[in-house]
Amino acid sequence: MRALVTGCNRGIGLELAKQLKARGDEVLAVCRQSSEALDALSVEVVSGVDVSKRDAVEKIAAALNGRTLDALVHNAGVMRPDGLSGVAADDVRFQLEVNAIAPVMLTQALLPHLAEGAKVGIVTSRMGSIADNGSGGMYGYRMSKAAVIAAGVSLARVLQSN
Repeated sequence: MRALVTGCNRGIGLELAKQLKARGDEVLAVCRQSSEALDALSVEVVSGVDVSKRDAVEKIAAALNGRTLDALVHNAGVMRPDGLSGVAADDVRFQLEVNAIAPVMLTQALLPHLAEGAKVGIVTSRMGSIADNGSGGMYGYRMSKAAVIAAGVSLARVLQSN
């Protein structure tokens, strides 16, 4: 299986790349900047990719070089802490762009590279749950994660019918 995972230089993305590699999958690890830990995995690293930028798709497509994907995992994300007195519109927009809009745009652009039966996954968090918001705050992050959950449901319905 060939899997492309975004946001692989640390955290969840790095662990996903590690586990996929350990089970024998071919991994394309996409990130803005690689890390020593990622480089040590001996997977194909595609660095210099900011999923919020228009050229991200071209960089990824060039790295694919005609290959198809069996799995596309949207893990890249950003969180900028805020509270009601510190909410900055630019920070909210940036989090929406990276966490919610980029997965939809990348999926759309990479459709020709998805093999028949390919899986698309989106990593999110409980912070996107409206029902499980017991603390408030973190407006931009919560909004972006709720939005990507909605997008994921829509993508599932559309891609299932294709």
